Amino acid sequence: MSLELNKQRSVRALSMWASDNDDKAEDLFTGEYVNHQEPGVEGGVVDKCLEEWKALVEGFHQSFSNAQAKILMQIAEGDLVSTRWEFTATHTGEFMGLAPTGNVVVWKGVQIDQHKDGMIIESWVDWDKYSFFEGIGLVGKA
Repeated sequence: MSLELNKQRSVRALSMWASDNDDKAEDLFTGEYVNHQEPGVEGGVVDKCLEEWKALVEGFHQSFSNAQAKILMQIAEGDLVSTRWEFTATHTGEFMGLAPTGNVVVWKGVQIDQHKDGMIIESWVDWDKYSFFEGIGLVGKA
């Protein structure tokens, strides 16, 4: 697979968080997919299989609307693609026990995807959980 196709697949995978996306996870990820979240929304470092990751994205869409994924930078080498991204979303549904605030939340992160045979087999995600939680009011502003 070409580096450009891998980069496009990584963008499509990140865009699954966007409200207007209609990609199917099975078209982008292997059945053995593992997503390493650091930090996990629930705390600590979390490893999620494909079904757990899909549930995380579905839960996000139930709690947030108008979600957009913006790609800030991308680098590809071998079977790896690193993408720096920025997400924006409106908190319109209950999230972690917090009633909808209507706040527009903006946070950034980096995802590294490993590609194998035209699919993503593993991802490592490091994201700004503090800015996300601050944006919806789960932590106070400094």
